[in-house]
Amino acid sequence: MKSNCIVLAALLAAGRALAQDKDTVLDAIEVRASPFAGHGDSEMAQPASVLRGERLQRRQAASLGDTLSTEIGVHSSSFGPGSGRPIIRGLDGPRIRVMDGGMGTSDLSTNSPDHQVTGEPISATQIEVLRGPATLLYGSGASGGVVNVVNNRIPESRQEGVFGKVEARAASGTQENTGSMVLDGGTRSFAWHFDGYRRNTGDYAIPAGRLANSFTRADGFSLGGSWVGDRGYLGASYQQLSSLYGIPTPEAARIDMRQHRGDVAGELRDPLPGFTRLRARLRDSSYQHAEIEPTGETGTVFRNDGTEGRLELTHAPLAGWTGVLGLQSENKTVSALGEEAIIPRTRSRSQGLFIVEDFSWRDFHFELGARGGKDGRNPDEPHPGRSFSLASYSAGMLWKFTPGYALALNAASAQRAPSVEELYSNGPHVATASFETGDPALDKERSHNIDIGLRKTAGAWRGKLGVFANRIRNYIFAASVDRDGDGIADRVDAAGTLDPAGEFQLINYAQAEARFRGIEGEISYRPDIAGFGARLFGDRAEGRLSGGGNLPRMSPSRLGFEADYKSGGWTAYGMLLRVFRQDRVAQLESGTAGYTRLDAGLEYTLKNSEKLTTTLFLRGHNLLDKDMRVHTSYIKDFAPLPGRSIAAGLRASF
Repeated sequence: MKSNCIVLAALLAAGRALAQDKDTVLDAIEVRASPFAGHGDSEMAQPASVLRGERLQRRQAASLGDTLSTEIGVHSSSFGPGSGRPIIRGLDGPRIRVMDGGMGTSDLSTNSPDHQVTGEPISATQIEVLRGPATLLYGSGASGGVVNVVNNRIPESRQEGVFGKVEARAASGTQENTGSMVLDGGTRSFAWHFDGYRRNTGDYAIPAGRLANSFTRADGFSLGGSWVGDRGYLGASYQQLSSLYGIPTPEAARIDMRQHRGDVAGELRDPLPGFTRLRARLRDSSYQHAEIEPTGETGTVFRNDGTEGRLELTHAPLAGWTGVLGLQSENKTVSALGEEAIIPRTRSRSQGLFIVEDFSWRDFHFELGARGGKDGRNPDEPHPGRSFSLASYSAGMLWKFTPGYALALNAASAQRAPSVEELYSNGPHVATASFETGDPALDKERSHNIDIGLRKTAGAWRGKLGVFANRIRNYIFAASVDRDGDGIADRVDAAGTLDPAGEFQLINYAQAEARFRGIEGEISYRPDIAGFGARLFGDRAEGRLSGGGNLPRMSPSRLGFEADYKSGGWTAYGMLLRVFRQDRVAQLESGTAGYTRLDAGLEYTLKNSEKLTTTLFLRGHNLLDKDMRVHTSYIKDFAPLPGRSIAAGLRASF
């Protein structure tokens, strides 16, 4: 709480300074997950990618995981269209930090794959993916990577007039009807933002008919504003989301979710001698979802109420080094009440201090970082509380050995504290058809990571190729139980009693040393001649326990090709993706067949006036109507991905 007060005091100080600056126009500030303003993905030692513009518009899906599922190294947990969390290099859950506007989404998506991520892609200006450990900046839960949904809800620069975009679309196979609006405007020193959306889909088509209980209903809006001066800004925003979606399993449950978030953010340039920038942000969130039985009765109500604060101070170059000192604090209370209350009410507190430094010399760019902090878990009695001291370190180098080419090397050692569900789960989880048992004695994880990448960053041909290896000591995973050694997972009833006909598979959270390795790459071609572009991409990740055996639900290997062509107002594009069979499976886990997915689209853009541009589009998804099963999904046996679907829509910008 003390750390959040420091953040709030910094925001108020920025506001007093800004009150004196009313007439100077600010240059635009690029908002990125990197702590260093203006850094692009080609200038960072850490592997990163950004989805934006036309590629983002074409890939927008109901869930964040599905939106990013064709980025290299990124898959989706795919728990039906209402819920899909990003999986990066085979790591998921609490190891992947999902952020909205640079702060945690404050949802419960890390607790279970059927819980929705509240980072909404429909209003995003871009989505950033940082692969590998990003713990130093964003907390102990980011040992696998970071996804940041970037938006303009708190404007950081002056905006004159009113501009924005609206979109409406409908689809056949998913029975989708979606409408969205984004508006930005301002005058003099005040800038404002509004966005809103409504999305409805029905039970979607699959090759065998339609998948029961796969509908979604979602809507939301946000409103924000900032006072902007020549040394920074001070602003606030409010966001409200609601979602009702089905879980396409035999139990046919539904989830009814609500979230309210309030943010205050500010930046002050040249705040103190020797420092060039002070940034602060404070978020307060209230999240609740009810899990509703087929009878209409509410089985369980989950809540997550909390605050998060960040303070970053950038120092001026010192002996050639530029750096960011940071303080982060997060407090939340998670509770579950009802039939599926498998975790006790738990108060969690996370506090951390970090420093990140970078230095350039000739054709070399160096990055160093360190973070220390504490994570605490305080459940209601009789469960024991836990406290974890955490320390993490990283080093990276980018060598531009010839014009247009760069070699990157990264190494990191990061610690992660066990999550609430890993420590304290004890009961049946209907959505995953499992009876989960945590272990309050679990130790913290320690991961050692190395990443090597080759990049081509200029010219008609561009690309990146990377290999990685991770070794995680005390890796926490959900292990299926086979007590009698017959090769069949134990089944239990709702009380946890062994029963061969029980509806739940018994799962225990356990620890062992694990090793991950993989390769990912893409190459693109976009010549100077008008119109044509192409991209070839692929990835492979393997995860094994050091004592032998594969880890469960590892991402399968993939190879894809996409191309687009523009002529006048017309644009045509397509993607062919081959997902290979996954037969590197864990004990008691079944393999998953591969599939080929074909998507294509056609757009026509009309310049109606100097300010108004209208685009009509037609998109086809899974045009081959293949049965596509996602190996990383708990419900792959019940819920394939949607079959053939044709979407049509209109988008206007002004």
